[in-house]
Amino acid sequence: MNSKITKNKIVPPFTLETATAKVQYAQDAWNSCNPELVATGYCENSQWRNREKFFVGRAAIIEFLKRKWAKELDYKLMKELWAFTDYRISVRFEYEWRQADTGQWYRTHGNEHWEFNKNGLMQRRDMSANDITINENERRY
Repeated sequence: MNSKITKNKIVPPFTLETATAKVQYAQDAWNSCNPELVATGYCENSQWRNREKFFVGRAAIIEFLKRKWAKELDYKLMKELWAFTDYRISVRFEYEWRQADTGQWYRTHGNEHWEFNKNGLMQRRDMSANDITINENERRY
């Protein structure tokens, strides 16, 4: 396992270096497709908006991700730091996946806004995204 994933000790206030490292940590964790690992980056009562869904807490995050990755096969994500302040980070992202039911490939484009507590755990995640259909030969990741 990538040591960047297991040693996430990055805490605010963020600098360009630490914000970039936090984004890389998130990308690595999400690309593991391991809901329990991903959830360790969030505080116990983390508030999420994921598109039209709103929920709170690590248990809800884990259940959401289990459902997501049962539907979105061959998931591969790229995150890019967009902006940051002392306790907040914004990213743009793209990920590609294949729908479990149909085999259709998609690329999802979006933005996330993150807010962290003093311990470096994400306490708020606000995500917006759009999916476009692609052919398998159009994949970037």
